[in-house]
Amino acid sequence: MALVSVIIPTYNREETVSRAIDSVLEQTHEDLEVLVVDDGSTDDTAAVLESYDDDRVRPIYHETNQGANVARNTGIERARGKYVAFLDSDDEWRPEKLESQLDVLDERSEEWVAAYCGFAFELTSTSDRFRGLAASVLSRADGQPQMEGGEELIGEILADNVHTGAGSTLIVRTDVARDVGGFDETLDRFQDPEFVLRILEVGKLAYVDEPLVVREETGTPPADTIRRADEQYLSLYADEVDRFEDEGYEIRSSHDLVLAKSYFSEGRPARGCWHLLRAGPELRHLPGVLWSAVSGARRRPFPFLATGFVLVVALIGGWIGLRS
Repeated sequence: MALVSVIIPTYNREETVSRAIDSVLEQTHEDLEVLVVDDGSTDDTAAVLESYDDDRVRPIYHETNQGANVARNTGIERARGKYVAFLDSDDEWRPEKLESQLDVLDERSEEWVAAYCGFAFELTSTSDRFRGLAASVLSRADGQPQMEGGEELIGEILADNVHTGAGSTLIVRTDVARDVGGFDETLDRFQDPEFVLRILEVGKLAYVDEPLVVREETGTPPADTIRRADEQYLSLYADEVDRFEDEGYEIRSSHDLVLAKSYFSEGRPARGCWHLLRAGPELRHLPGVLWSAVSGARRRPFPFLATGFVLVVALIGGWIGLRS
């Protein structure tokens, strides 16, 4: 069996980190080590880590908080396994997660250097479950497939057509993770797909079509934060964006559509409509747009008027898209 180094970055997560660690120790693939990188926590995270009487658990401590990407890269540097896998300290794995991914990689040639899998959110309340169901239905309405392959996936990921999930879904050969330079420590968002994009420049990415990761619902950042991170992310890959848009991928428009939904959800329909018109949406995007508009309309003094305004703009945008 191949040794897998599981890297868990954590910061002030004394209440959840043990759940993450336990889900790793319960894997059906037992040849592993758990590198928990405590990124300068000020709570009792260290005490939780020291309570494990298992040689596979290796705590690593940063004296100061340097960010999750730095912590992940510390883990990559210290890893002893053939593969590295990543798990956020508020997420969990299904017991068969590593075994399923390793089986897929073992069946394929050496050019397949990494694998990701499906995930599900941990939804506890009735409203959370309803939102999760609605998001699932609407994502299918937006026509976003799961895919695997090599460089051809770069355009799909940039266009937001393929979602590799958060870092908790990914396993990659350690030598490849090191060769591509690990995680970009300057990014606060999009660090996971950006890391995958560099992996795709040297190898292929496999997909296990099962929800083997349970993610904690942590909320959505402000739309302005997403917009600034979005601009930074796309500027890093400006040449690739231009190249794949020339091949027919709708990259900038898909990001504008995401931003439109974010602003609508915040109850900022004017800003949302600006991004929506830039996106030139297709009519198949209408359900997702309206869901965001309805969820944000309660923040407005005239919610029905705000929702109606978004509907008109969406229909106009869709009509323009169909005509052009």
